Amino acid sequence: MSLLEERRGSGESFEVILRKFSREVQQSGLLSEIKKRRYREKDMSRTKVRQAAIRKAARKRVKRGY
Repeated sequence: MSLLEERRGSGESFEVILRKFSREVQQSGLLSEIKKRRYREKDMSRTKVRQAAIRKAARKRVKRGY
């Protein structure tokens, strides 16, 4: 992962620099990667969630009489 940096040129306002930096962040894909990793579950918890869903579906089938 590279460090993003935007330097101020002569006569550039803060808003211009902020827009450039925001564009650079968007193009790098950094925010989308962070959002993907934000709620990542560990493999064990995914297994537990999957098993709970199987048990829930089985209870529904019994309740409905299938």
